[in-house]
Amino acid sequence: MVEIPRQVSVEWLLDHQDDPLLRILDATVHLRFDETGAYVTSGRASYEEQHLPGAAFVDLLTGLSDPDGEAPFAAVDSARFARLLGEAGVGDEHHVVVYDSENGIWATRLWWQLGLEGFDRASVLDGGLAAWQAAGLETATGVQTYPPATLTARRRPERIRSTAEVEAAVEDPSVLLINALGREDFARGHIPGSVNVPFGELVGADGRLRPVQELRELFAAVGALDPGRRPVTYCGGGIAATAAALALAEVGRDDVAVYDGSMNAWTADPDRPLER
Repeated sequence: MVEIPRQVSVEWLLDHQDDPLLRILDATVHLRFDETGAYVTSGRASYEEQHLPGAAFVDLLTGLSDPDGEAPFAAVDSARFARLLGEAGVGDEHHVVVYDSENGIWATRLWWQLGLEGFDRASVLDGGLAAWQAAGLETATGVQTYPPATLTARRRPERIRSTAEVEAAVEDPSVLLINALGREDFARGHIPGSVNVPFGELVGADGRLRPVQELRELFAAVGALDPGRRPVTYCGGGIAATAAALALAEVGRDDVAVYDGSMNAWTADPDRPLER
């Protein structure tokens, strides 16, 4: 069996775009800030304006987030995930390449959710839509779809953490909590005992993931390569945390869990401690 890479380049995608088992998915969500704070909107409209040729759209915001979860963007249950991805044309036999038109963390979120449900035939397009455009390649407009397929979901509970589990892990020396937010956000408040590896430092100026050796140095500096400690990544809402999970996987840590609720869930109870 051919090994499925966690990341693929624009050149790789060009070489394989005629593969009948390939499924290209746009997972864009837009995060914006104004005087009232942060807000998110679906990337469906921007997808229809411009996307990779052949790509279908999967809505992380309205489709793959559980409105009854402990925080925004909580992963939906396995049955809903399998149904929606199947409707998008993803079956057990397909190779999914996911990208976004933002900073890559929405693509890694869908990559992580696929892996959470036992689907490993998934790759992230390194650099996303921006890398495709930088190569001078044409984009498409409108809506494109794949024929419906059947996806089998087999949840891996070891890849996700709840708030209760993270509370228990704070005093557990075998767990390393890794905050993937920026250094200023980390300084303003983080879960006790956490270390900081900002997701923005995992990529270069072109939005592509940094070389493996550089990633290894970043994670080694905070103890994330210690085989005696299990990494658990988190951020504000469980999105950037998945970029850290992908980067950790690239340096050999396939045992990473993501705190899905992240700071949104942790700070919902003012009695939970924060370090500053």
